[in-house]
Amino acid sequence: EGKNCQIIAVDNSQSMIQRAQEYLNAYHSDVPVQLHCADMTKLPIENASVVVINFTLQFIDPEQREPLLKKIYQGLKPGGILILSEKLHFNDPILQKRIEHLHLQFKRANGYSELEISQKRSALENVLITETEQDHLNRFKKVGFQSAGIWFQAYNFASFLAIKHT
Repeated sequence: EGKNCQIIAVDNSQSMIQRAQEYLNAYHSDVPVQLHCADMTKLPIENASVVVINFTLQFIDPEQREPLLKKIYQGLKPGGILILSEKLHFNDPILQKRIEHLHLQFKRANGYSELEISQKRSALENVLITETEQDHLNRFKKVGFQSAGIWFQAYNFASFLAIKHT
């Protein structure tokens, strides 16, 4: 297991690439890792067994999300999987408000100050564009994934698993 595989990691932030390189330098692995500072929407994806997108799609223009997932689907081998983690919003306003409140309590309980919480909210406003679980599931189906669903969720943060059967 793990033989003849490689990890290709992409981030559009040079500082994140540098941090990842520091981590890799301190960790020995038999699996080769390539780091690329690039826009993932412009990179080819070919012959992939697994593609992981962690909290990235929500920062991409909504009009570019479907073409990106289509490209990923086409670049996956049969049986390949996409793991997509994103912040969600809920159609039910009462549920949405309650989840947001619980998340704020979680931040406060973990030492975040009101200033830090406010600054992060301001930085992400109109930049991070969330969608519902159903939006994601519909998109997976539309681009060709035959099976998809949430495999992990905490508050309004969810990880989806989408499988290419053919």
